[in-house]
Amino acid sequence: MAIIKHKSQRVGIFIDTQNLYHSAKNLYKSKVNFGAVMKEALAGRMLIRCVSYVIRTESEEEKGFFEALNKIGIETKVKDIRIFAGGAKKADWDIGMAIDAIAMADKLDVVVLATGDGDFVPLVEYLRNKGCQVEVIAFGKSSSGQLREIADDFVDICENPRNYLIGYRGPSRAGGFLPSLSSSPEEGVDVGTEVYDAEE
Repeated sequence: MAIIKHKSQRVGIFIDTQNLYHSAKNLYKSKVNFGAVMKEALAGRMLIRCVSYVIRTESEEEKGFFEALNKIGIETKVKDIRIFAGGAKKADWDIGMAIDAIAMADKLDVVVLATGDGDFVPLVEYLRNKGCQVEVIAFGKSSSGQLREIADDFVDICENPRNYLIGYRGPSRAGGFLPSLSSSPEEGVDVGTEVYDAEE
């Protein structure tokens, strides 16, 4: 479906960091260039807020990652990882991300969800009923089909992964292999693995 994107639209971007991290790792054995994801999601429009939902471990080894996100203009909302008896780990931001998007909806024309998680389908329905244009950017191969269908626009990272992954050497959309793209710290944000290997 054709949608309108124009520079005066007020945009809020909400990044499900774990979802993108695990998709990049499982599909491409690569790490996400969050700066590139933000740039694609914004599409030259007016950024009101860009929030990445992240998890802090006991070792706090991911602190540099959080600082790098802040440096490129991505706000971080941090939650401590929970470790249960038996060693199971839990880290879930879905409700917090949904609440923030709903709370900001009246100040936005466009809500961009950077996630392929089908749990966000009711959120998309609600935001569209509130009058927001809802766009999704995620890895199509690991995204909910229902989420893809209900969004006003879906940007599939899998169509051109080299644009959104750090150091990816795989095939381009045309099928040819390309050299690794160098990423400056301002563009490519590296992610520590321990925190994002926790259960979703």
